[in-house]
Amino acid sequence: MSVIKPFKGFRPPVDIVEKLASRPYDVLNSEEARVECEGNPYSLLHVTKAEIDLPKGTDEHSPEVYLQVVKNYNLFKDLGWLVKDEEEKLYIYAQSMNPKDKDAKWQYGIVACAYSEDYVNKVIKKHELTRKDKEEDRMKHVRITNANVEPVFFAYPAIARIDEIVAGITAKKPIYDFIAKEDGFGHRFWVIDDKKTIAELVDIFDKQVPAMYIADGHHRSAAAALVGQEKKEQNPHHTGKEEYNYFMTVIFPDNQLNVIDYNRVVKDLNGLSKEQFLKAVGESYDLTDMGTDIYKPAKLHEHSMYLDGHWYKMTAKPGTYNDNDPIGVLDVTILSNLVLDKVLGIKDLRTDKRIDFVGGIRGLGELKRRVDSGEMKVAFALYPVSMKQIIDIADTGNIMPPKTTWFEPKLRSGLVIHELC
Repeated sequence: MSVIKPFKGFRPPVDIVEKLASRPYDVLNSEEARVECEGNPYSLLHVTKAEIDLPKGTDEHSPEVYLQVVKNYNLFKDLGWLVKDEEEKLYIYAQSMNPKDKDAKWQYGIVACAYSEDYVNKVIKKHELTRKDKEEDRMKHVRITNANVEPVFFAYPAIARIDEIVAGITAKKPIYDFIAKEDGFGHRFWVIDDKKTIAELVDIFDKQVPAMYIADGHHRSAAAALVGQEKKEQNPHHTGKEEYNYFMTVIFPDNQLNVIDYNRVVKDLNGLSKEQFLKAVGESYDLTDMGTDIYKPAKLHEHSMYLDGHWYKMTAKPGTYNDNDPIGVLDVTILSNLVLDKVLGIKDLRTDKRIDFVGGIRGLGELKRRVDSGEMKVAFALYPVSMKQIIDIADTGNIMPPKTTWFEPKLRSGLVIHELC
């Protein structure tokens, strides 16, 4: 089977695309989604978070919500808000965090279907653990819509010829081009309908891309692959060519992606005074008081800490980390081992209620705010991981610690949808 495949996408008309395209289901809670959709019947959040169309307080995992999902999805198609392409195509999706700047950085992904068996066989590689409850939620969504409504965010090792093809296509006017009002991020979209170009891209991925890497969307990947396996087992005439064998992805070259920091805030000092805490941290780090101005880590193995109105530069001492270990080299691992566990007694990042995580998109001012408010006692900012570190971990079969990577911009949902039949 091919590594990627074109498909007949369902897409919105140009005049409503900006209203229909939405942020991913897991970026907003139910109340935030209600507010974001107020006065906008076109938003795909009516499909991805259908509880917003039911009474407040409705459990987002209740049967009523899934029934509302399929009702809304069918309505979008019936009203012509999602229209199916007549032939199989590939697409290009570009994003920028600062689209109004003349020198804005854009990242260009190919929208295609990936082969579910490649996920099962670990040709599509992951770096995070998934939770069964979240997998099952997304599986129900795929089953009831019979579609991949939201794409998965993949990366691949950059290839010059793919870059050339993409540059040629994106030199032309995009079909969709808008700046999202919620965050100011730019989104552009092109349709690749030339059969020779499609064939060449499929051939390059088949012959020159040994693996693809899940950047964001581990639960959606798992759910899509598992539903594909279910349908395979339920079909006595399965051939392997059915559409359910594939799921929708946006695949970006690794050298264009922007991984930002994912930071930590902690509620207390584990019974230590400020002086005792700083002394304990100083056993593993060289500490420098940077004063009251926000200090951002400048390199690997350097963190910053906000405590009692002051920012500190934390430089891990030699011998406290292992650069030859794909997990040991990560700053999240170093901080977890040397401070969160050893000093603060936080053993399990997934379950301990004393710790919270703050995506770098919110800025380090958010760390300061949460500590100054008294909600938290101390905050830690980390240097972001690199795509090389992510790929090294995935290639070695390792799993990153929780809350390690934060990719921006997030993919908008609704620019194109893939149905499984």
